[in-house]
Amino acid sequence: MVSKLEQLKKLTTVVSDTGDIHAIKQYTPTDATTNPSLILTAAQESAYQYLIDDAIQWGTSKASGEKEILTCILDKLFVNFGVEILKVVPGRVSTEVSASLSFDIEGSLQKANALIALYEKAGIPRERVLIKLASTWEGIQAAGQLEKKGIHCNVTLMFSLTQAAAAAEAQVTLISPFVGRIFDWYKAHDKVEGYPAEKDPGVLSVRTIYNYYKKFGYKTQVMGASFRNIDEVLALAGCDLLTIAPNLLEQLQQEGTVERKLHPESAKSLDIKKLENTEKAFRWGLNEDQMATEKLSEGIRRFAADQRKLEKFIAERIKSKV
Repeated sequence: MVSKLEQLKKLTTVVSDTGDIHAIKQYTPTDATTNPSLILTAAQESAYQYLIDDAIQWGTSKASGEKEILTCILDKLFVNFGVEILKVVPGRVSTEVSASLSFDIEGSLQKANALIALYEKAGIPRERVLIKLASTWEGIQAAGQLEKKGIHCNVTLMFSLTQAAAAAEAQVTLISPFVGRIFDWYKAHDKVEGYPAEKDPGVLSVRTIYNYYKKFGYKTQVMGASFRNIDEVLALAGCDLLTIAPNLLEQLQQEGTVERKLHPESAKSLDIKKLENTEKAFRWGLNEDQMATEKLSEGIRRFAADQRKLEKFIAERIKSKV
């Protein structure tokens, strides 16, 4: 019998959620996605020290002043990992704009342009890169502007239909609703051990977003992310894309039957109300959703904290070479 992973690949584009290039090779996903947390983990491994050394050499030659040097090194490090990943996957890699820019449209645009310039200098066309931005109002507006310039975006840290609807109206390429983090919040809030897949709040959130997109004919793709178990993954079989960590990809190697759960045609017959697309409506809708508000804020803080850890790691590495 064919593995669950191979069956899933026939229904959904499988994306590897890791900075570990060796793991990506093992599971042969179409795309891969990274973030500061994943790069921080990968940067500790001896196999990737050459990528760090190259970034340090490049950054120290391009800037002066500790802050500017670190900024250049980190940009180059993220792109170095992306370039290596693109040697393994046939599709695209997602590279994240610093979480500290989540409420800064102009800063996000500048950072996205800088990252794309580094990719293009390395011979990677912008069509193979997705710039990741947080699903704040500012992040979504920046993504919309970048899309008009041919820079494709992945709007991440998404927890609600309010955020998803705004991203679709901005015509972003891709969104990443976080299944597992929604699950975590409701598990703690409801004081339960867990949920069956068909009642999992994270799964239900992604299904709602998927159906909304297909109902109204949006081209933005839905990529479920941040899974806690393979039941959540399989409950979203048929979603446009699913980004899955290596430990869950390994579990999906087992044999079994995978049933399609999401169908674009089924969504078209659903009775769904279209949301108002204004900044006022967005901020109110997000404010009314306690889970989404808390998880968005927490996610931005966590990514920013890991970025600072990565900066400290690089600074110490530079000092050790002096």
